[in-house]
Amino acid sequence: MCRSVYPCITLKGKMNEASEFYTGVFGDGKIIQTSPFAVQFDLDGQKFLILNDGPQSSPNPAISFMVYCDSASEAEQFWNKLSEGAFALMPLGSYEWSPKYGWIQDKYGVSWQLFTGSRNDHLQKFCPTLMFTGTNTGKAFEAINFYTGIFPQSSVQDMMNYQESDGEDPALIKHAGFKIKDFAVKAMDSSPDHGFSFNDAISLVVECEDQEEIDIYWDALTSEGGKEVACGWLTDKYGLSWQIIPKALGKLLQDHERMPAVMNSLMKMKKIVIADLENA
Repeated sequence: MCRSVYPCITLKGKMNEASEFYTGVFGDGKIIQTSPFAVQFDLDGQKFLILNDGPQSSPNPAISFMVYCDSASEAEQFWNKLSEGAFALMPLGSYEWSPKYGWIQDKYGVSWQLFTGSRNDHLQKFCPTLMFTGTNTGKAFEAINFYTGIFPQSSVQDMMNYQESDGEDPALIKHAGFKIKDFAVKAMDSSPDHGFSFNDAISLVVECEDQEEIDIYWDALTSEGGKEVACGWLTDKYGLSWQIIPKALGKLLQDHERMPAVMNSLMKMKKIVIADLENA
């Protein structure tokens, strides 16, 4: 089931190559839709979007994707396919939390945590994982409550603090899971100086049914220090990037006769106004 929230990755000049790579790595992946600007593809019933142009930044491990593997052999298969030109952040092996786990940054800079273990039936196979580090350290708990307070069909699934034996402040979140619009996201704090934080190379797209829904999410996410960017993009107070778009945007852009006018109107917007696109 394709949910109304899904991740977007910007990989300049590598959009088609990367989408073919990921659909090949993760088994039953398939390309859904292509254009000169973007590719949508499906992994295990989940939508992913890759942009060919846009933000100037590159992906980093502040946002990784937790991949729930059904077996150790599946984790090994994914790891081996991701390994070409990649960097292992945590080697594939046996850990106390998983019999087969590894954290790898692939050749495009996108990070994947391969986790072998059970998941409940309502948890998708690929979960964006937010690392609150640098100036964001200690804000995971606050952010989870912020996000679940904005979106419907939201809940906190699980939460665990560090233990003193972990070498981290016990007040910090070791790992947590929550849902927004029935889309599962993971979060954690990490106090070491990693030298990276959230940027706009990876964003979360939220498809909205109408203008009222756009307005609610936009106003909430840009509050308290969030920033409007352009074309439905914003960054929230933690620096996490979002795209708040109408569900009908794809259909409007598929109309080849109207697309230039729609794109011209869209490029002038920060928050998207559906009526202006429809009347373009």
